[in-house]
Amino acid sequence: MTRIHRCPWPSTELDIAYHDSEWGVPVHDDRTLFEFLTLEGAQAGLSWSMILKKRDNYKRAFADFDPARVARFSAKKVEGLMLDPGIVRNRLKIESTVSNARVLLDVKNEFESFDAYVWRFVDGQPKKNARRSTSEVPASTPQSDVMSKELKRRGFRFVGTTICYAFMQAVGMVNDHLVTCFRYREIH
Repeated sequence: MTRIHRCPWPSTELDIAYHDSEWGVPVHDDRTLFEFLTLEGAQAGLSWSMILKKRDNYKRAFADFDPARVARFSAKKVEGLMLDPGIVRNRLKIESTVSNARVLLDVKNEFESFDAYVWRFVDGQPKKNARRSTSEVPASTPQSDVMSKELKRRGFRFVGTTICYAFMQAVGMVNDHLVTCFRYREIH
C-alpha cells in the first residue's frame, strides 16, 4: 500500500479533505475570495479546524458569500447573527464581514473584480515556494504586509498581515504545500 505524503497540519478528516482538494488551488471567483477573506478573519485567535466545521453555517448565515447581499445586512440582521451558534459570535467579526462586503463592492467597481485587485499583490501569478518543513513557512511576507496595508487603507477590517498571508495560501496566491506533499506538484 502506497502512503500518501501530505503537509503535516491537517489533523481531522475535514482538514484532510480541505488540504487535499482546496488549499492552495488558485481561486479567481469573487464570491469564493470573499468567503476565504471572511473565514480567515473569523479564524483570528481560533483554529482553522473549528472554522471548517462552521463553514456551511457561514455560507447559510452570510447569503452564500454574495457580497451584494451581505452589504445590505441591517443592524437587526447582525443582532440575529449574534445569536447564531453555528458561527463565531463575535460582534466585530460579524460587523467586519458586512463592512468588508461593502468595501469589496467598491473595489470591484474600481478594478472590475475583486479577483483582479487581490491578485495584483502577486503580479497575477501564484508564487510557488519550495519549503521542506513547516518551520520554514512564515506567518507573513512582504507581499502580505503590502496587501494588509492596502486593504486597511481601503476600509477592510480583520485583514492583518497574518490573516492576509493565510488568505493568500488558501486561495492559491502562494503554494506553501511542502515539497514532500503530493499536492505540491499538482497545483499550478
